[in-house]
Amino acid sequence: MPDRTYPGPHNIHRTVLDNGIVILVYENFAAASVVVEGYLWAAALSEGRERAGLADYVAGMLMRGTKRRSFDEIYEELEAVGAGLDFSGGRHLSEFSAGGLAEDLDLLLDLLSDSLRNPTFPTQEMEQLRGEIMTGLQIRANDTRHMAGLRFRELLYNGHPYGYSTDGYPETIAAITREDLELFHARHYGPQGMTLTIVGAVKADEAIDRVEAALGDWRNEAWIAPPELAPVVRPNGKLEDYVAMPEKTQSDIVLGLPGPPRAVEDYLDASMANTILGVFGMMGRLGERVREEQGLAYYAYSRLQGGLGPSPWFVSTGVSPENVALATESILVEIERMRQEPVPEEELEDSKLYRTGSLPVGLETNDGLASIISDMELLDLGLDYLQRFPDLIEAITPQSVQAAAQKYLSTEEIAIVVAGPPLDGDPSLRSG
Repeated sequence: MPDRTYPGPHNIHRTVLDNGIVILVYENFAAASVVVEGYLWAAALSEGRERAGLADYVAGMLMRGTKRRSFDEIYEELEAVGAGLDFSGGRHLSEFSAGGLAEDLDLLLDLLSDSLRNPTFPTQEMEQLRGEIMTGLQIRANDTRHMAGLRFRELLYNGHPYGYSTDGYPETIAAITREDLELFHARHYGPQGMTLTIVGAVKADEAIDRVEAALGDWRNEAWIAPPELAPVVRPNGKLEDYVAMPEKTQSDIVLGLPGPPRAVEDYLDASMANTILGVFGMMGRLGERVREEQGLAYYAYSRLQGGLGPSPWFVSTGVSPENVALATESILVEIERMRQEPVPEEELEDSKLYRTGSLPVGLETNDGLASIISDMELLDLGLDYLQRFPDLIEAITPQSVQAAAQKYLSTEEIAIVVAGPPLDGDPSLRSG
């Protein structure tokens, strides 16, 4: 029988406004607070490589001045009630989150609506934010882990929209104009397909009425949907590169290949393979073998991001430069073992318990609840997903895990990037 203690169709209230905004409300009166979270289809996919970072730049400008409020006035209103509001631009979506006392929900929704609909992109604030972004990019350029990850994406998704940084690059951020910001906002910010989730101490019908009052009259006839995502081509053999950072004393390695989108039927099998490979316990098999037993790495983990497209399934590790070749080979051995050997029943059962046992932890806060409910809508998982999740995990078998590993992982068709000081090992990794 489904666990009705989890949010589900019986207590998640879903409404679609006439302008296309989807509202999801989950009542939680455990505390007198409320969280508002959501997304809209203003995507970095619409900006192109030559304007990389534009979507996030626009999101960062939304609260820096509107037709009704100055930058200072927005933050004074939030600070006066101890509330928060934030925007960010991503590859497929631009996201927002807000939180405060339930009694301040009207203020949060008003500030959210004003920021989404009426930004003025003041020149002084634009240049200040540009400086902050540039500083962040300089910090990135001096971080081996970030640079390995950046080059890994460029190598793996060569020429594909997944291959460039949504944070941008110094040359693209420097070239963005006020007109670019205004045009992106005019074309890509609109209510079409927007989703807004509210969790907290407010009645569902009241929350829906308040959202409709704040955003129900929003229209943007000039809105342009993000482009269709082009197919991703799997690497044809090993792709290797090296990012020279001679002043550093640590090397970071990122290796992997395109992973499955969340919508595919065997995603949870692949996700379980990833849990075993580099998550469970102290970073899974990778942590146990590469870090603990062999002492080759400071850290070693794997990530399968899932989502709307083929985000990477990758391994990340930090090592001493003299251990790059050995650590890379050891990681490849563990990947191949996932492909060639069925997972022992006991190891699989431990990982299943970890996955089902972790679920309630993510539901302990309003933020966690809002995030999961928003994801269920975004990824079309169904409002009963949390009820079904334990059974879906229990249905995973050693054979299904191995099949997913064989389908999505490879040690021969893979991208490998090292960032750090000069290497003494494989010369193929010193060509970048």
